[in-house]
Amino acid sequence: MSRLFALIAALVLFVAACTPAVPRWRQEARLVFDRVRLNGADRVFPTEYKSLEDAMLKGEGFAKSGDTGDAERYYLLVMNRGELLEKELAAELKRRSEAARLRAEAEKQEQERQAARLAEQLKQAKARAEAVAAAEAAEAARKKAEKARQREKALSAYHTVKRGESLPQIASQQDIYNEANLWPLIYRANRDQISDPRHIWPGQVLRIPRNVTREDIQEARRYAQDRQLH
Repeated sequence: MSRLFALIAALVLFVAACTPAVPRWRQEARLVFDRVRLNGADRVFPTEYKSLEDAMLKGEGFAKSGDTGDAERYYLLVMNRGELLEKELAAELKRRSEAARLRAEAEKQEQERQAARLAEQLKQAKARAEAVAAAEAAEAARKKAEKARQREKALSAYHTVKRGESLPQIASQQDIYNEANLWPLIYRANRDQISDPRHIWPGQVLRIPRNVTREDIQEARRYAQDRQLH
């Protein structure tokens, strides 16, 4: 039995001696390399990542061939470079994130400035349009008033009574009021020389009121209806 145990122990020692030693830093190096790769170092620092990848592949190659010493050196190199690259990667990603934030903020401010400029332009355009409309309205009113003055000027402010004329006949003339029922306007404007609206005489110069209001016209019509002249 003791001889069997001794044989087994010798066999175990022989197998152990023949089995290549596992590099000590392989697992740590693999973890660092995977973190760097997953964080996108191949896109941010492609040259540095390629160098790190080459070192990792060399370490794996030496490990498979049983050259533990060289494998360990490359694994330690991967760990050191990988940790340094991790720091640089974190700093670069932070810098890019801040740059993106600043760009977004600048774009937002530019959009706000453009919106403010557009609003101001629209405000000025509206003000100009309102000013033009006001000027056109004022010009139209001026022309209308001028036309009214010219029309009023063309209409005589006085009328000389002719033989056979009456106040309704005078009021009905086109250059007077063009309406017989407005004779009370003439009568009231000439009370100083007309005591009875039925009696006027040839040669009388009667004032013809021109600046009469709508109320004056309505009142004259009511008065004419109540007091017909024959």
